Amino acid sequence: MQKFPMTVAGEASLRRELTELKSVSRPKITAAIAEARAHGDLKENAEYHAAREQQSFCEGRVKEIESKLSNSQVIDVSKIDPTGRVIFGTTVTLINLETDATVTYQIVGEDEADVSSGKISVISPIARAMMGKEEGEEIVLKAPAGDIEYEIDTVKHI
Repeated sequence: MQKFPMTVAGEASLRRELTELKSVSRPKITAAIAEARAHGDLKENAEYHAAREQQSFCEGRVKEIESKLSNSQVIDVSKIDPTGRVIFGTTVTLINLETDATVTYQIVGEDEADVSSGKISVISPIARAMMGKEEGEEIVLKAPAGDIEYEIDTVKHI
C-alpha cells in the first residue's frame, strides 16, 4: 500500500477535524434526524431529508479522513539535519531571476496545500522542479506564459 507524505501540522489538522466531526457534528445530526422524525410523515419531510443528507456527508468525510490518516507517512522536517537540499516539508525561498521578486513556499502533502498561505503540494510542478536541488541552484518552471527561471535562495527546516 502506498503511503502519502504529510507534515506534522497537516496530521494534527486532520485529527482535529475528525474529532470535531465525531464529537460535535454527529450528535447534532442525530438529534436533527430524531426531531424531524417526530414531525411525522417522512416522505414529505424536507427537514428529515436534509438531516439525512448531512449525515451522509459527515460519515463520508469521517471515512475519508480515517483513510488518509491510515495511509499517511508523517514527516517532521525539523528533526532532519539541514543539508541545504530541497526535500518534503522544507520551506524554500526562491528568487525570480527576471524580476528579482522573492517568494517563499513550504512543500507539503496534497491535502495540506494552500497557495495563499505559502504551502504548495509536493506534486505541484514547482515543487517537483525544486525537489533534490540545493541552495544556489537554478530551476526552470514551464508555465503557459513561458519559462520562468528561479534561483533557490534558502532552504529551511522549520
